Amino acid sequence: MTKFLFLSMALCISAFGFHSSLVYGTFVKNMYINWGTRHSAFLGNGDDAVLVLDRYSGSCMVSNKSFLFGSIEMQIKLAPGNSAGTVTAFYLSSTGDKHDEIDFEFLGNVSGQPYTVHTNVYTLGHAGREQQFYLWFDPTEDYHNYTIHWNPTAIVWYVDGEPLRVFRNYLSEGIPYPNLQAMRIYASIWNADSWATRGGLDKIDWNESPFFARFRRFRARGCEYDGPLSITQCATPRPANWWNSLGYSQMSHEQQAQMNRVRDKYMIYDYCNDIKRFKGWLPGECFKSQV
Repeated sequence: MTKFLFLSMALCISAFGFHSSLVYGTFVKNMYINWGTRHSAFLGNGDDAVLVLDRYSGSCMVSNKSFLFGSIEMQIKLAPGNSAGTVTAFYLSSTGDKHDEIDFEFLGNVSGQPYTVHTNVYTLGHAGREQQFYLWFDPTEDYHNYTIHWNPTAIVWYVDGEPLRVFRNYLSEGIPYPNLQAMRIYASIWNADSWATRGGLDKIDWNESPFFARFRRFRARGCEYDGPLSITQCATPRPANWWNSLGYSQMSHEQQAQMNRVRDKYMIYDYCNDIKRFKGWLPGECFKSQV
């Protein structure tokens, strides 16, 4: 479907009072600097952004709008060289102690080591659903696409269009799922050397700073949250809410094969295999199909 058709559909639906939103964005129009204003910049026409970390501060940008379900993507180029202890993040989050959150976090590395992609889901303030992967390319040489697709059926993390992970909705069976709290879109770079690289063994070498994380081609296709009525409206499979459609409720055989190849070769941690951590008890979703 073309960009023009998407825009026309969004305008049509808006006229009837629905809240689907389409951001083919410039960062400068659709996001703002949340912290680290002197360590960040929107470049060119606002289509590009750079976030900086040095010994004094990191930086973070956040979307103007909140969404309940959608397909959110950015292209990101990570800091090269010895970036051990740094974390560059692209994530969705609500607010408050009982917040929901969906994470892409890129854990820095000592020179020559591969970046680690850390994924997680928070529901009502509880996390603990980590899966980690090595990237199969150098994410510092060029931009790569990272997408979070979130609908009432499942959350899917994509890297360059290939599914990396699925977290399905089993709320009806008492397994928590983020489906009631609207989330804003965040991107940040910050000091996490207490845990990020080899469990905190490799600290940030500030002689290598500043560290630059670069972003472009921000796309936020989601249902804009406009109060409690949006909980029902945003969950429906209307044409404008295409991310909720039947085609996105189940992975195709090809997508399943892609994901299995990536997971077999590059997964390095799965909380569902960490029996020691959970003392012999595993979360309920670990026994459910995630495709």
